[in-house]
Amino acid sequence: MTEGELGNNSRVVAIPRSFVKRKVECAGGAFLRYFNLKCHGEDTSLSTSKSKDKTEGVVFEDDVDYLRSLDPKEWKTQDHYAVLGIKQLRYKATDDDIKRAYRQKVLKHHPDKRKALGEEVRSDDDYFTCITKAYEILGSPKSRRSYDSVDREVDDSIPSTSDIKKDGFFKTFGKYIEINARWSEKKNVPLLGDEDSSREFVEKFYSFWYEFDSWREFSYLDEEEKERGADREERRWIERQNKAARARLKKEEMARVRSLIDLAYANDPRIQKFKQEDKDKKLAAKRARQDAVQAKKAEEERLIKEAQLAKQKADEAERARLEVARAEREQQKKNLRKERKSLRDVCKANNYYATNEDETVSHMGAVEKICEMLKLNELQDLIKDLESNGRDAFLKAVNDSEEKLEAERRALFETRKAEENKAKKNAAFKAPLDWTVEMTQLLIKAVNLFPAGTNQRWDVVANFLNQHGTFTDDRRFNAKEVLNKAKDLQSSDFSKSTLKKAANEEAFDQFEKDKKKVVNVVDDNSISKNDDTPKLVNGTAQPKVNGDIKESKEDRAWTKTEQELLEQAIKTFPVSTPERWDKIADCIPNRTKKDCMKRYKELVELVKAKKQAANISK
Repeated sequence: MTEGELGNNSRVVAIPRSFVKRKVECAGGAFLRYFNLKCHGEDTSLSTSKSKDKTEGVVFEDDVDYLRSLDPKEWKTQDHYAVLGIKQLRYKATDDDIKRAYRQKVLKHHPDKRKALGEEVRSDDDYFTCITKAYEILGSPKSRRSYDSVDREVDDSIPSTSDIKKDGFFKTFGKYIEINARWSEKKNVPLLGDEDSSREFVEKFYSFWYEFDSWREFSYLDEEEKERGADREERRWIERQNKAARARLKKEEMARVRSLIDLAYANDPRIQKFKQEDKDKKLAAKRARQDAVQAKKAEEERLIKEAQLAKQKADEAERARLEVARAEREQQKKNLRKERKSLRDVCKANNYYATNEDETVSHMGAVEKICEMLKLNELQDLIKDLESNGRDAFLKAVNDSEEKLEAERRALFETRKAEENKAKKNAAFKAPLDWTVEMTQLLIKAVNLFPAGTNQRWDVVANFLNQHGTFTDDRRFNAKEVLNKAKDLQSSDFSKSTLKKAANEEAFDQFEKDKKKVVNVVDDNSISKNDDTPKLVNGTAQPKVNGDIKESKEDRAWTKTEQELLEQAIKTFPVSTPERWDKIADCIPNRTKKDCMKRYKELVELVKAKKQAANISK
């Protein structure tokens, strides 16, 4: 769109977008000037221009007597700045100052110039050689740095305690810091500052100087030039000696600077002030914590006292309440006794008791029952009713009391009857489990598996039965039921059991039929086919027939199960038991008293033989 289309008074307006926050990194000459002003209080550009102005007006000295006293062979010991006439500038002299000073010296002290003036010049040891050497050293930045590092005019001392007390800390150390600041590899060396310097400034100052990196090096003091060596090995040796000397001097220089900063840190009043402030802050924080602890403790004590006082008041109020309640109960009892006496007196005075002696006694008993049953207000109402209606009210009250007592007796009877029915139902529900043949076999096996001495033996046996048995309902055996059944089995007379005898005879007949075979009698209720536990038929223990049984009933071998039953029976029936071996034989199916006694003697002989053998071996 052209300006004509818009009109002469129309303008194009740019609508700015929303501002975006961006991170800007400071750079450039303006920022460096700002940084120098902020940190050092000066502008390097201005200071450089001022230094140029100053150097342009410098007058170069010309000490002829000093020049004539120089020995060209001892050029290392001469003051190169004094030779060029810039002794007052020294390390502050610029390259332009050095060049101008050298030109002036050449124009005045060149041998040709002096010969033209009629002066006698020695060609071998003329002092002009010293001027040339001074320019060679100061004209090269590397050689000039080497010479400045060992300049004899540099003050490498450390202030003493007397100097610090005399001139003050800031004046004394300010001078030494400025002297040593020239050696820093880093630019913008922080100076000492003054008493009003902030903590941040002081911390940065000491952080810089404790990490001070000096460019000062001592190659100018090398004893011999390595080029003078006769061969390569000698030159290398010279270089190693010079390198070691420079390292030693560098180490001494860094130790000197560190000692200077340590001395400044120890005597800096600002550091002492900061330490005192930190100490005061810590003490204040400590006092605040102590005050908080004391306040908390006082508050806890106050709360405890208030709680004790409240408890004391509550106890007093409770005692007062109990006392009032006791007094009320006493007063109520007193009033109740009074009203009962009034009732008896009214009944007696109005002759409400019948003339018949039996009826009189029953009415007097009814009055006592009424006194025990009715409350205070009910007694008062009854007395008023008696005074109004006479004997009819009395008889009505007696009948009402009898009906009330009868209702209470009936309710009590119903309650007791309901409790008895409930107890019967519970007893019927908790009827003891029937001991089937399978469960009895399991019990015998469990008793053998868990002998006497087992921790919580009967609980373990009950758990075994509950795990391996079959039940028709949710009932399970407990330790007491298992123990009672075991006692019943132990106390029963096996020898008189016809069922046991029949089972023994049947088993013996089976042995005779299968003399040469291994027969395993397995009951339908058995738990495992390889189980040696004796089975019960109608409550009688039956053995599993072993294949090792011999033809004779008396001579057949003892099985493992029979041996365990024998050992258990011997433990069960001690020596003092009457008819001991008969009872033991009853516990072992298909074994007689004679077999048990014979087996016992064999075991005794076996034990004795083992003991004798053990004694012989010892």
